Amino acid sequence: MTSRTPAADETPGYEQARDELIEVVRRLEAGGTSLEESLALWERGEELARVCRRWLEGARARLDAALAEEAAQDGDEGADEE
Repeated sequence: MTSRTPAADETPGYEQARDELIEVVRRLEAGGTSLEESLALWERGEELARVCRRWLEGARARLDAALAEEAAQDGDEGADEE
């Protein structure tokens, strides 16, 4: 039996999740699906949105850490010049 959702240990990358989410939204907006299929699409969309949010939060944390490290290094260099 095949499943349309990845296993828990197979979290899609940001771009893959985003592209699938766009497709889910397109299908929901187009209509013509049964109530059951629409609910399944909605649930998948919610899951994909969470995946994208986690990727973006992780990227923001990495960026903040890199900027903080750079600021600390700049501060250390200024202290050496005094």
